[in-house]
Amino acid sequence: MSATDVTGMATDEQADDAGGGEEGGVEESGAPGGTARPRWRRAVGALAPAVIYSSIQGLAVLALSWLTSVRGTSLVDALRSWDGWWFRAIAEGGYSGVPTYLVDSFGHRDATTPLAFFPGYPKLVGLLSTTTGMSSTTAGITVSVLSGVACAYALAAMGELVRGGSRRVGLVLVALFAASPMGIALTMVYSEALFCAFAAWALVFLLRRQWVYAGLLCACAGLVRTTGAALVAAIGLAAVVAVVSRKDSWRPWVGGLLAPLGLLGYLGFVAYRTGELNGWFALQERGWDSRFDWGVATAGWVVDRLSDGRSILDFVELLVLLGSLVLVVVAARARVAWPLVVHGAVVLVMTFASNGTMASKIRLMIPAFTLLVPVAIGLAKRRTSTVLVTCACVAVVSSWFGAYSLVLWGYAI
Repeated sequence: MSATDVTGMATDEQADDAGGGEEGGVEESGAPGGTARPRWRRAVGALAPAVIYSSIQGLAVLALSWLTSVRGTSLVDALRSWDGWWFRAIAEGGYSGVPTYLVDSFGHRDATTPLAFFPGYPKLVGLLSTTTGMSSTTAGITVSVLSGVACAYALAAMGELVRGGSRRVGLVLVALFAASPMGIALTMVYSEALFCAFAAWALVFLLRRQWVYAGLLCACAGLVRTTGAALVAAIGLAAVVAVVSRKDSWRPWVGGLLAPLGLLGYLGFVAYRTGELNGWFALQERGWDSRFDWGVATAGWVVDRLSDGRSILDFVELLVLLGSLVLVVVAARARVAWPLVVHGAVVLVMTFASNGTMASKIRLMIPAFTLLVPVAIGLAKRRTSTVLVTCACVAVVSSWFGAYSLVLWGYAI
C-alpha cells in the first residue's frame, strides 16, 4: 500500500506513525534486524543536512570573497548590500528610527516608506543584536545562516515524506536548494533564508497533517515576506480539502485559520498607518515601481532578451525563468503532493506577474524550492558518483553566478 493518499499527503496510518497529533514526531528507525546503527553513523546522519547546506553556501561565500578582492570591494559590504541596509536600519532603530539617507528607488522618503519591508526578519535581527551585543550586520548574517540550516533539515524531512522519497532524496534536495541560482542571498542580510525555513517546516508539518503547527509557521512566514501568500494558498486549500473530506477533526479548521494571520495582520497594520486599504502595495508602487501587472512586464522582457541578449545575467535569468515553468509541469506530472506544487507555482506567479527590477526575479524564485522535489527524486536514483559530481558542478556554477551578479552586475539582488 502506498504511504500517501491521492494528494501526496500522509495517510491516517502514516500520520499516526509520525505523531498524527500536534505533539508527534518521527522516530529514528534502526538497522535491519533490529540492531542499532553505530553511534558515529547516527551522528553523521544527523549532521548531514547541515554539512551539505553549509558546504555549498560556504563555497558561494568563498566565490564572492574572491571576486570582491579582485574588484577591490568589501565582502561584508556585498553581504549587507541593497535591502540589507534597510533591514539593518529597522533592526537598529525600528521603523521610526530609519536614517533619512535611506530612500526609495526614486530618491523619495516619508514616514511610511520603511513599512515596505516586512518586520519578521529585521525584528529578529534586532533582538539577537540587542541580547548578544553583535553588530546588526553580524546578527543579520547569523540569523540567515541559522535559518538556512533549519530549512535544510526541513527539506531533508520533506524528501522522506514525498511520494517516492527517501533520506537520499532529502539530502539531494538540500544540495539543490543550497545551490539555487542567487542562493548567496540565503547568507546575506536578507529575509529569504528565514522565510524559507518557516515555509519548509510549515509544509513538512502539512505533509504530516499536523495542522496547528503548519498554520502557526505559516503565520510566522507571513510576517517575513509577502511571498507568504503562496504558503497561505497551499495550506489554506489543503485545510479546505481536509474539512470537506471530514479528516483530522478540528485541526484543519485551526490550521487554516491561523495560516493567514501574519500576512493579513501586517498588511492591515500598514493600511492603518498609511490610511490606504492597499497601503503596502501602494508603497511598493510609489517607491519601487513594483506592482501586479499580470505578467506584462515579464513577457516584454523575455521577448526583448530573446531578440537581443545583452549580458550573461540576462541569458541565465531567461533560462531560469523558462526552466522554472518546466519544473511546474514536471512536478505536477510526477504527482508531487499538490500543496507543494501549489506553493511553488504561486511563488512563480507572484514573481512573474509583477514588474519591477527583472534582474531580481532569480532571487525572488528561491522560495519556490518545492519545485525541486522531482529533480531530487530523479537525481537520487543515479549512482552516488553521478549525484556528487552533478551537485558539485551545480554548486560551482551557482557560486560563480551569485558572485558575478552581486559584484559585476550589481542589480541582481
